[in-house]
Order: sequence, then structure tokens, then C-alpha cells
Amino acid sequence: MHDWITTPVTADLLRGALDVEHTEHGVLPHRLPARARAQNTDGQLAMAESQPAGVRLVFRTRATAVELDALPTKRTYVGAPPRPDGVYDLVVDGRPAGQGSVLGGNVITIDMAEGTSEVRPGPHGTVRFDGLSGEVKDVEIWLPHNETTELIALRTDAPVETAPPADRRVWLHHGSSISHGSDAASPRNTWPAVAATLGGVELINLGLAGSALLDPFTARAVRDTPADLISVKIGINIVNHDVMRLRAFGPAVHGFLDTIREGHPDTPLLVVSPILCPIHEDTPGPCFPDVSELGEGRLRFRTLGDPAERASGKLTLQVIREELTRIVQQRAAEDPNLHYLDGRELYGESDSTELPLPDDLHPDAATHRRMGERFAGVAFGADGLFGSD
Repeated sequence: MHDWITTPVTADLLRGALDVEHTEHGVLPHRLPARARAQNTDGQLAMAESQPAGVRLVFRTRATAVELDALPTKRTYVGAPPRPDGVYDLVVDGRPAGQGSVLGGNVITIDMAEGTSEVRPGPHGTVRFDGLSGEVKDVEIWLPHNETTELIALRTDAPVETAPPADRRVWLHHGSSISHGSDAASPRNTWPAVAATLGGVELINLGLAGSALLDPFTARAVRDTPADLISVKIGINIVNHDVMRLRAFGPAVHGFLDTIREGHPDTPLLVVSPILCPIHEDTPGPCFPDVSELGEGRLRFRTLGDPAERASGKLTLQVIREELTRIVQQRAAEDPNLHYLDGRELYGESDSTELPLPDDLHPDAATHRRMGERFAGVAFGADGLFGSD
């Protein structure tokens, strides 16, 4: 038996969140601030930013047992096998120390063929970690990167205190579902989390599934968030949503970078182009999910574009990379802290042969780790684009 101590979950126990909303159940971490959320009407982005990729509870304690009550919102797809429960990663003094899940919760049932969804309320649950040492230690609980998670109560068998600020540089990264962590094994195994761990930096992950669309409110969120290093991964969502043509893309990139520079005039800023994605290398979007094999657990993405449409300004990943290269070279003449990385250095032709994208759009768990390791080497090494401490 444990003599439990309940500690309210407050903003000072959370890292990686830009805002904390108080709900009827507890607190809901957000990865976009309230003002940005108020300017958004897209349900996909609302879901993505409320999924706490890179967000973790951090505290110092002698506790040998820890319980966290949470209300998850899970997704299921009509005609598809059930998705696995989201994973909570426990880290003690910087080392992996366990994993768990919260059962139950709300369920959003999505019909990809009809483009509809339905929400079924459910009960909250508890994830528990025990058998910890009684020594003073720094504890991190990384929240599921793919489940909206309302935090209700934190219980321990010893008092909890706020951990001191980490003596590490803060890296803020923005990107698409690939950066968000789609199909990664757990929250600490998304490629940005792997890179942050290897690079010894504090991560703020603004990877927003389906929503890296050069939205001005996202640029303002980056602008207004303290960070020592910033990277923005641009391209795949622009193409697969078919949201703009070449004429609009260049000025939109300039505007996005201009806004970031208003708050971070000298911060090292890395522009990353898309990783290899064969269906969109030379073929424009939009793309759509092929649900014909969903009952067997297989989902593929197909493109509706035609390579000939490039002549009318439609975007492909090759065009995106060429334009980003041009823009960064132009701006770097007056901005020595601006850099460019071709995303194919993280996942390219040889990787595609060895580790093909399972759904033709998103990397699998092994590829996330490879990308994280490569980014850490390219960005955080002594001779890397971000240098070392």
C-alpha cells in the first residue's frame, strides 16, 4: 500500500506545451497558443495541436511509485482494425525507465471514405509506474504523441517539487505529420525526440499532422516562443493538400520566415525541405487515402495530380526543394544564421529501397529513429548546422 500524495498538474510541471487549458476534467496541454487556435477553423489542425507530441510532465521526487490519471481522446477508423493505445514514456534521470498506456477515454470514429467523424465519450484511466528507487531523481513522463490527453491528477508516494530549468539549449521544430510523429513507436521515438535526446537539447515539437501549411498564426507562435535553435520543415503538406501554386509559395515562405525573424532576429534558423516521397517527387497533389485494404490494416495514399500540371505552377517536392534552395541562398546573404538542409539527407533514395514508406507517405518506426540519428549528426554535432554547446 502507498500513502498517496496528489499534486495538481500545473503549467510549471509541463514542458513542450505552449498553452494549458483548464477543462472540466483537469488540464489540456496545447501546442499552439489560444490566439492561434482562435484563428483556426480546421478540425484536423485542432486535433493535431491538442495531441501532445513532445510534451512531458517533469518533476523531482523520491517517489517509488507514480500514477497519472488522464482522459485520452483516441481515434478509430471505420472498416479498420483498432489502433493501439497511446504510449506514455517514463524517463528517470535521463534514462528510459518504463512505458504504459491509459485505457478507455473518448473515441473519435472517422469514416475516411465519407469524410465524417463521430465522438463517443468515455471514462478516464490511469497509467502507473512503480518499483522506482527511493533516491532523489528527475522524472519525465512523455505524453502520447498521437492522443489528445487531458491530465486529471498526479499521485506519488513522496512529495513532488518542480524540477529546475534544464541547462540545455531549447530547440523548436515545426513540420508536418512526419515531425509530429506519425507511426513512431512512442513519444520519445519520434524523429525530433530522438534527435533532441542525441543532441542534448530541450525539444518543443510543433510538428502538426496535415497542417504544415505556412499558416501565419503558426509563424507567430514560433516568433513568440523563446528558443535557442529553430527549424522549419516545409513542403509535403503544401503538395499533398494542393493548397497553393508556385507564384504564392515563394512569397508565403518569405513571409513565414520574416515573421519568425521578428522575434528571433539572430537565432540559428534551419529550413528543411521534404524527405523523399516517391508519389510526390514529380507528381503534384492532391493526394487521398486509398481505403480499399483498410480491413486488412493497410492504408495507402494515392495522388490525383498529373506531372504535366507543373507547367501551370502546380507544386511537386522537386519544385519545392528548388524554390527553398533559392530562397535560403537569397536570404542568407543578409542572414548568416539561416541555413538549409535537403530533407533527402534524412531519408533518400537508398533508404526508400531499404525502408519504403509503408503507406507511401509516412515513415515507420525504424525510419523515425534513422532520421533522428541523422538530424542529430547534421545539426547538433561540433561541425553541425546548429553547432554544439
